[in-house]
Amino acid sequence: MTDPFSFKPNMDISKILADFRLPAMPDMTALAKAQQKNLEAITAANKVALEGARAVAERHMEIVQQSVAEMQDAMRSMASPGDAQQQAAKQAEMAKAAYERAVEQMQELADLIQKSSGEALSVLHTRFAEAMEEVKNLSTDTKA
Repeated sequence: MTDPFSFKPNMDISKILADFRLPAMPDMTALAKAQQKNLEAITAANKVALEGARAVAERHMEIVQQSVAEMQDAMRSMASPGDAQQQAAKQAEMAKAAYERAVEQMQELADLIQKSSGEALSVLHTRFAEAMEEVKNLSTDTKA
């Protein structure tokens, strides 16, 4: 048995090298530009996400301040003298209103978060589509 990988003194190295095909080298300038665009897209998406997080935090703070003010008003109205039955009905109505407001506010915050995430993903999606088009163009350029 002969070993196909063993050294053979009569090998024609030039023929082996001529048959050896290297893959086409990509255009390094185009590759660097593509990476720069990728970084710019990631930076833009992060900026959009950060602005969205800031908007959510600001709105959340407004909601907390509004809730504290409403709670203070509710405590004042509860401290006023009155019939026990009227007070119980008033408490039930205030609890119902507070619950409905909380649900609305949570939905509002969820919508803000969803909008911000969608905008950030849109930036990345656009860049991904551009990158795929660039890869397609590079592959057709190397075949030509």
